[in-house]
Order: sequence, then structure tokens, then C-alpha cells
Amino acid sequence: MKTTITKVFQVDEPIQKVWENLSAPSKIVTCVPGAAITEEIDDKNFKGEVTMKFGPVKAQYAGDIAIDELDHENYKMVLNGKGLDSKGKGSADMLMNGILTEKDGGTEVSFEMEVSIIGKLAQFGARLITDVSNQVLNQFVDNFKAKLAGEEVNNEMKAGSLVGSVVKSKLGGIFGGNKEKDA
Repeated sequence: MKTTITKVFQVDEPIQKVWENLSAPSKIVTCVPGAAITEEIDDKNFKGEVTMKFGPVKAQYAGDIAIDELDHENYKMVLNGKGLDSKGKGSADMLMNGILTEKDGGTEVSFEMEVSIIGKLAQFGARLITDVSNQVLNQFVDNFKAKLAGEEVNNEMKAGSLVGSVVKSKLGGIFGGNKEKDA
């Protein structure tokens, strides 16, 4: 199962401050729900884990994150992640392209992620994976903005929003609502 997720959001902070945080995995990981870096191999390669639980399904992936491109002058990045389900029943791959631009006195963050999932989560389909990913990304954005503002950040997954995505996705499928939700 493969899906593409696009996200654009505005941050009321200077582009250099946003870039310094987004381009440093050790700084940004605390904003990603359910994620942790377990080992820093070098400045471009990391080992980490992500745990997600929605409905009756809990998935835990351990894997590698590589910074394929980090263009400090143009504020562009390419990240590549590969993970294996801790129970050996699936895998997930992610390729993310991101770019920052100055806009309205702040910074616009824009990225596109191609996500491929094999295994038990893939059985839920692209619609559910996209809905859950959007919820996780929205929580990331909130956490990131709070971190930049100097506030405390909690990267625990907000289960209520994920359960809502599962229910919405299942009901949408039952009642014929197959429109993809715009990121």
C-alpha cells in the first residue's frame, strides 16, 4: 500500500530559526508523536523507533533514518526512512521532500511524503493511513510551534484523534464516502 501526503503550514518565526530546528533530527524528534531516536550513527544517519496505536492495532517500527540532502542555502531537505515492524509482520518506507520559504514575516513549511506500508497496517488501506498520518502531522505541527515558542512538548500520541480517524475512515467506506481528504 502506497500513499502520498502533502502538508503546508505557516510558522510565525524567522526562517533561520525554523531551519535550525527542522534540520536537526535530535531537536525535531521530540515533536514527532510516538517517535524516538535510539542511536546517532553520524550527522546524517540515525536509528530510531516509532510506535503508533489506533483502534485495536498497535504498530511499532524500528528502523533507519537518513538525511539524503540538506541544502542550507535554499532550505531544502530530503529524508529517507525505512522501518521493520517489531513483530516481523511488515515494513514501512518513507521518502520526504521538504522546503522552507519566507512568507508574510514568518516561514512556510512545505513537504511531501511518499509512504509505503507492507503488512498488517496495509490492510487498512490508503484512506485510513492518510487520515491517521494527517492527525499525526497536525499533532507534529502543534508540537513544533510550541517548541519554537519555548513551551513544553509532549510527543505522546493523542489516541482520541487517531480513534476518530479510524471510525471516520471505516464509516466513510461503509457509506460510500471515498473522497480522499486533502492534507
